[in-house]
Amino acid sequence: MFGRTPILLLLTALLLVARSTTALYFYLDPDVPKCFLEELPNDTVVVGHYMTEEWDTTLQRFVVKDDMGIHVTVREVKDDHVVTSSRGPPEGKFAFTSHEAGDHRICMQAKFDSRQAVQVRMHLDIVIGDAKPDNSHKDKSHVQDLAQRVRDLNAKLRDIRKEQQYQREREAQFRDLSELTNSRAMWWSSLQLITLLGACVWQLRHLRGFFEDKKLR
Repeated sequence: MFGRTPILLLLTALLLVARSTTALYFYLDPDVPKCFLEELPNDTVVVGHYMTEEWDTTLQRFVVKDDMGIHVTVREVKDDHVVTSSRGPPEGKFAFTSHEAGDHRICMQAKFDSRQAVQVRMHLDIVIGDAKPDNSHKDKSHVQDLAQRVRDLNAKLRDIRKEQQYQREREAQFRDLSELTNSRAMWWSSLQLITLLGACVWQLRHLRGFFEDKKLR
């Protein structure tokens, strides 16, 4: 019993290191979407946890109000494909899986049905490469299950490998583009040099003919 606890703590620490997270807060204008980009590999699970607060002029602080709705839209920038679009409560989460590698535009919008808000603040925490979305409170039991934690760790490692493969592919594309550009620059320089030499030869022949004509006369 006591031997399993350090192993669980070690696995938990490794999972926290392997997971890519983005935590921030920002202000929203009512009914105006706030968008940002995330560059993702293909087949990667992304889970976003958010909490939206509204400024209460009576209490003079930000509070969560239940009559606020949050509209979340995720699009693939390359093909302008809608990955997910949903409306949720002021505090909740969303999850999606990237189908293709590239930039994804994530937009958050505060919705009010019957009134206007003074100021809205949203706290957002995005987890990239989540092996299994947190669907219920029952998922807390997996922390105690060593086998499940090992499977989660393996899934994290697969996500890291996919990210590394994606970066290698981008580096290869950039290298090919650089080599093509250098090759074209070399051929263009060679063409310019050949043209210059041809012009010099033609001028020399023209001058020699001119001087020969002058001598004959």
